[in-house]
Amino acid sequence: MSTGATPPAVGTPAAGRLRRAATAAAAAGCAVALVTGCVQHGAAAGGEPAAAEARPGGAKDAGGDASAAVWDAADALVRAGSSLVETSMRMASGGTWVTVTGTGRFDYARRQGELILVLPRDAAGAEEHRPVTEVMTPGALYMKDRGAGVPAGKWVRVDTTALPDGNLVTGGATEPLAAAELLRGAQQVVLVGEEALGGTPVRHYRGVADIARAARAAAPGTSGALTAAAGGFAVTRVPFDAWLDAEGRLRRLTEHFTFGAKGSGVGVVSTTVFDGFGALVAFATPRGDDIWAGKIVSS
Repeated sequence: MSTGATPPAVGTPAAGRLRRAATAAAAAGCAVALVTGCVQHGAAAGGEPAAAEARPGGAKDAGGDASAAVWDAADALVRAGSSLVETSMRMASGGTWVTVTGTGRFDYARRQGELILVLPRDAAGAEEHRPVTEVMTPGALYMKDRGAGVPAGKWVRVDTTALPDGNLVTGGATEPLAAAELLRGAQQVVLVGEEALGGTPVRHYRGVADIARAARAAAPGTSGALTAAAGGFAVTRVPFDAWLDAEGRLRRLTEHFTFGAKGSGVGVVSTTVFDGFGALVAFATPRGDDIWAGKIVSS
């Protein structure tokens, strides 16, 4: 048994993939960048407009340096071991906001987890596709019930080291630990204030994370994906809002990405909620004969 999450494909220019995927999500129920066009041995890539840079002049951090608090967020998750997660990825599609939501659990020590993604409903409010199961493991993303040419019950495997976004937006959900690792590149961090999330006291921080800077500071095994992402985003500076509890663990994280070609990037807002620390993370990694090796086709 292991833990992990899933996603998808490679083929055409990054910005075009995300736009077509977003359109498919709205009209045909495809998940974010869950592959468009035809690819062999599957792998896909991939809001409100990206937020402005963190505003200066936030409240003073009475508990220490604000930057240090968010830089340590990924390490705090690893120390926690695991947690339940809820995800939301929101993007613009033809003037309509499209949102893909997910629930699951993630093992930060092993960097593995599973998510169940719920795709947007059709214009009449009906569900057009079954939920997509994603399994995330180091270097690979698996997706079941991806649809569009993939037999029912079969998985699609994606080599995440080859994704131009480092799997920050490709799968319709940002890999939870990668989202936290991105904060190692945080700058202009301010403490917005103290709040409560679900009854848990938290500190709300705001800033801008630089993807290339995060890649240089990332833990072993994670820098490759972030290095790839530094070249795949139209804007490498990622505005964020992070809510940390008294133990420095992330409770909520929202990041604003601009993905695609420079000058024509697509805004993607990714939010992850962390809860239930210490939760059991167990699931079966897809076997070789369960992985679809044929073409992935999108209408």
